[in-house]
Amino acid sequence: MTDHLDRLNAALTVLAGHGHIKQRLMKAYEEHLVDIDEDELPVVMKQSFADLRRLMHQVTPLKGESPICASVRKMSVVEASQCAAQVVGLYGEISRSTDDAQTRPPTGKDDSARVPPFLVKSV
Repeated sequence: MTDHLDRLNAALTVLAGHGHIKQRLMKAYEEHLVDIDEDELPVVMKQSFADLRRLMHQVTPLKGESPICASVRKMSVVEASQCAAQVVGLYGEISRSTDDAQTRPPTGKDDSARVPPFLVKSV
């Protein structure tokens, strides 16, 4: 999941950069998000990412053009901004999922193996 967090963070960096929103969206998606498999994402993110993927592949490309380029080309500036906002939302979701996983108290037998030996009370 850390890899997905890093990819979304890199996409946000591109989205926050210079240039037209359509150019930034296309670059962020093509360079950082295109090969994410939504089945590897936390459940709360799967549908949102699938929706974003659908939007980014909805137009049949012209000769020599990628589906992403064609889809973004056909978007209005408002639609491109909404897609960028979806990326921000996805980053927020994965950040919360990562934080929750790190702060969750240990449970089960596997967690007992993580207790340092000097803390285990001998009988």
